[in-house]
Amino acid sequence: MPLPLPKTRAEIDAIQRVRRIAAVKNALRAPFHRERLKGIDPEQVNDPAVWQRIPLLTKDALRALSFERYMAEFCLAERRDTAEYWRSGGVTGEPLFYPRTYADLPYCMLGFSRTFACIGVGPGDTCHMALPLGVHPAGHMWARSGEQIGVGMLWAGAGASTPSAMQLSLIQRLEPTVLLTMPSYALHLANLAEAQGLDLARCSVQKVMCTAEPLSLAKREKLGRMWGAGVYDCFGMTEASMMGAESGSSDGYHIWTDLFHIEVLDPETQAPVPEGAQGMLVVTPLWSFTGTPFLRWSSGDIVTYRAAGGTGPFAVFPMVRHAHRTAGFFKVRGINLNHAEFEDFMFQAREVADFKAELLNNGGLDDFVLSIEVGRGSDGPLVCARIAEQAKARFELAPKVVLLERGTLAREFEGAVKAPRFADRR
Repeated sequence: MPLPLPKTRAEIDAIQRVRRIAAVKNALRAPFHRERLKGIDPEQVNDPAVWQRIPLLTKDALRALSFERYMAEFCLAERRDTAEYWRSGGVTGEPLFYPRTYADLPYCMLGFSRTFACIGVGPGDTCHMALPLGVHPAGHMWARSGEQIGVGMLWAGAGASTPSAMQLSLIQRLEPTVLLTMPSYALHLANLAEAQGLDLARCSVQKVMCTAEPLSLAKREKLGRMWGAGVYDCFGMTEASMMGAESGSSDGYHIWTDLFHIEVLDPETQAPVPEGAQGMLVVTPLWSFTGTPFLRWSSGDIVTYRAAGGTGPFAVFPMVRHAHRTAGFFKVRGINLNHAEFEDFMFQAREVADFKAELLNNGGLDDFVLSIEVGRGSDGPLVCARIAEQAKARFELAPKVVLLERGTLAREFEGAVKAPRFADRR
């Protein structure tokens, strides 16, 4: 590994002081940054007042450039130094592609490999890796980093590359101890298994490690019940790499601050917020910047921060907890229906195995149609009536609840990277 795990915060502080200067000097190589950093002396950036004069960088600022200007003025990687390209993780606007250099990759890989140690996964474990493989880096980076530290890897990919029924068969036959995937796909596999009469809670998987989507308490508990496994979350972004992970306590992410400098700022004033207060996360990679100079990158994540937390070797790192992320919503009959909040409401109903929510219009009023499947032994019509009543009381919006045959949604969602549970079809 390119860096040993730091043992003290003093070690981390020393790394940060040197690497912040290096990050600014590197950014000055890019025409994009030269005007933005005018008057900034790289040797002085460890002074908080100087550092905070560096403008925040946003995705909108990069998207304002043409592709040609983005490649020529922001990206620094020469073609001979570029090992691979990573696609930006956002779902809105034109995607950006980030060159990762041979110099960057060992540090990017280190961020992924630490996630295994955080939850006690190592040699002797086998991981079923069910994330998309391609220009989204999480799948192949996790698989390669696991192999580097002696973890056996099954490169299953997502349902589009390996059908979900085949994935369930592989899990039964090869008996992996760990599942790596997005929360929505773990739920999709569990729903498909239940429809086939398989009890995943009795399978070999002991730990489910998630990334790429918000993992609410309700979703975590549902996954834990269906898989009979501990459920853990990791945090990363394509502009940086895998930046942190939960350990056994699942009370926040340990952030690798020897690899990334983080700030939690007030969205209005851009001043640092007190420990424990909500603010926007701002990230500067300290090593993996030779291809893309992400300096004070405003990620859009709203988090809380505390300097210490947990026990064990990763307690040397600060902890970050997601507060919320800008969420999708429906607006129907004058009411805003937050997707994440409604998803939590549905997953808290234990009789509901799966669902999708749609807005339809047949020439009159908009209809909010909620299609659900219920678990074996549940009274479907009674569950439908109860869900409609509870949704009306909670959200002031009465859905038309449709009962589906078990397995219908698993078949419909098959092949989707993320289960499309919300659709506006008006």
